[in-house]
Amino acid sequence: MPVKEHKPVTAGRRGYVSLDRSDLDDKRPEKRLTIQRKQSAGRNAAGRVTSRHRGAGHKRRIRLVDFKRDKDNIPAKVAAIEYDPGRSAHLALLHYMDGEKRYILAPQGLAKGSSVVSGEAVPIRPGNCLPLGRIPVGTVVHNVELQPGRGGQIARGAGSGARVAAREGNYVHLNLPSGEVRLVPTSCRATIGRVSNIDHINVSDGKAGRARWRGRRPHVRGSAMNPVDHPHGGGEGKAPVGHPSPLSPWGKKTLGKITRNPKKPSNKYIVRQRRARR
Repeated sequence: MPVKEHKPVTAGRRGYVSLDRSDLDDKRPEKRLTIQRKQSAGRNAAGRVTSRHRGAGHKRRIRLVDFKRDKDNIPAKVAAIEYDPGRSAHLALLHYMDGEKRYILAPQGLAKGSSVVSGEAVPIRPGNCLPLGRIPVGTVVHNVELQPGRGGQIARGAGSGARVAAREGNYVHLNLPSGEVRLVPTSCRATIGRVSNIDHINVSDGKAGRARWRGRRPHVRGSAMNPVDHPHGGGEGKAPVGHPSPLSPWGKKTLGKITRNPKKPSNKYIVRQRRARR
């Protein structure tokens, strides 16, 4: 999907890069496949802010996406490729032969009118879903399960894709988009292909208002606050952090601080850690 650059006729248009969605179907979502999204504005049940910088935003409904792909050996026709405001990837509306309708993540190259199917032994084509043990080495997959039957959890964002690197007994070596190599059981399912909307990374809002439409409120830097409000605050002029490492508003280490539990049971499935951020 190509991007569109706009002429700077206004301040908000300067630097604005959007997606050309002309190839998406201009239709309302399937009502039975959506549910109401409750606006929490980052508050918990007690009304206290637990996630800062959230609130307002345009009203939208949650699309119910089939991440399990457990409707085996029943062909489905792609009736539409739709926009989803709740995720970066596009959705494909499937019409199954038995009359059921479901949403799935649309892979790159899947077009309206195509046919997809899931099962134990199905062709290796974009959109088809099958166990990792039956996928050839070197194939790019997405929507990968970590536990059989739980539903896809890995490689679900726009342009994401994991590569099947090798097989070892009852496990498959999977190269993840982060650079991590992980062992996944061969009975876990994955969908062939890379997730659609690969140009999503090239989009630039151009103005703060578009972030507000998505429910993102302003984020104030700690160095711009007073000492009473943030550990980085205060000082004359533009002052440095003044600590051995950056701190959160509550004095905890952040920006590079490792938060993963070293005793997490799933650590044994990691063959190679993801590459360090530079």
